[in-house]
Amino acid sequence: MNYNFNPEHTFFTSDTHFNHANIIRFCNRPFKDVNQMNEALIQNWNTVIKPDDTVFHLGDFCLGGATEWTTILDRLNGKIYLILGNHDLKNLRQGLTYRFEHVTMQMHIEIGKQRIWLNHFPFLCFDGGYKSNVWQLFGHVHTRKNSTGIDADRLQHLYPTQYDVGVDNNDFTPISFEQVKSIIGQMQATT
Repeated sequence: MNYNFNPEHTFFTSDTHFNHANIIRFCNRPFKDVNQMNEALIQNWNTVIKPDDTVFHLGDFCLGGATEWTTILDRLNGKIYLILGNHDLKNLRQGLTYRFEHVTMQMHIEIGKQRIWLNHFPFLCFDGGYKSNVWQLFGHVHTRKNSTGIDADRLQHLYPTQYDVGVDNNDFTPISFEQVKSIIGQMQATT
């Protein structure tokens, strides 16, 4: 599928892990408990996302069943496209796909003339990656500024056109198309 979206109203995020208490410890998130984390993530989301904006969530949205997912989704602004992460499948079997604009394992989109591959996991190879004209946005690895955790050795092989849009890497806030464009532009300029 090929979709084209408005650059001024398109955002990306990943790995919110709503209701996942252990992620606070696993990723050293700065929250005292899951309620504080959920509230901060919701507030950050709604501060930048307006009701008509498009959000691509690249997986690991929420833990729990339909009630937990519905409670979170009812509070979030925007039209959400879900790229499935490794923690999402159980919940979607409970009939939650209708709450999203689209649910898929990966997706190719265009914003203006920029081609973008969306996937939960970073790719070592992807269509257009060798030409430096196609981006690949991902999550899963929980990158932190100045730290890439257990995946550091693997992530050194990424192209400058690949970026972790996960909340741990972006101040626990969705990131706009323009922000991603700036970051990738800076990475390309330094390689």
